[in-house]
Amino acid sequence: MLVSATEMLQKAKAGHYAVGQFNINNLEWTKQVLLAAEETKSPVILGVSCGAAKYMTGFKTVADMVKAMIDCMGITVPVALHLDHGTYEACYDCIEAGFSSIMFDGSKYAIEENVAKTKELIDVCKKKGMSIEAEVGAIGGEEDGVIGMGECADPRECKMIADLGVDMLAAGIGNIHGKYPANWKGLSFETLDAIQQLTGEMPLVLHGGTGIPDDMIKKAINLGVAKINVNTECQLVFAEATRKYIEAGKDLEGKGFDPRKLLAPGCDAIKAKVIEKMELFGSVGKA
Repeated sequence: MLVSATEMLQKAKAGHYAVGQFNINNLEWTKQVLLAAEETKSPVILGVSCGAAKYMTGFKTVADMVKAMIDCMGITVPVALHLDHGTYEACYDCIEAGFSSIMFDGSKYAIEENVAKTKELIDVCKKKGMSIEAEVGAIGGEEDGVIGMGECADPRECKMIADLGVDMLAAGIGNIHGKYPANWKGLSFETLDAIQQLTGEMPLVLHGGTGIPDDMIKKAINLGVAKINVNTECQLVFAEATRKYIEAGKDLEGKGFDPRKLLAPGCDAIKAKVIEKMELFGSVGKA
């Protein structure tokens, strides 16, 4: 059974740890993240971008698959299924498909329109027992064709959006999607601290978790970050393990070409990476 992310993030914020959002790209991905969460007894958020949902034939396919897997695998830890960087239209698609949480990325709208649309979606989510995340200040890098430079959010705008009643807030603090460039200046803890002081108990979200040094992650958690998104890192270890398998010629041995065998090393790598992140974020044993 899916749950909203509200309670798990409130507990994380109060307990000074973070819950990982691990983006899923297919059945293998989903299975490994769920296995890692169950093994470590960690609450977990499965993130689905609009692009990944399209690849998997739609939000309904994803929601039905995840619910069936939780049931068939006997998963006992809290699992939220969350739309990542959702457009206004995608938010409604996910509400209908049976997701338990959404992120409305209204950063492309003028602040007034962002506020109006966010308020409307908050009302719908509250009635359905879903959690909702909003974003202020674009996150750097590219995600589904949306390109941001990694600017820092205005703390007053953050308070304005937080006060509308969202369950979690993603604020740009110099973080970037994808690989970090060599000249990256690091996270702006000054901005994060200012946002935290104005938004109080609101769980804050750190996007672009791949490549941020561990000490920065821990400092961000101490300053109120309760949800950290990871995607690229799992993709990188999956690709590396798959490449090694093929370069070693294992796909040519016996039935090594069977996709279940071919994808197994990559799947093991995803699970190991997710467990490593859960340990870093402090969510192990918190389910």
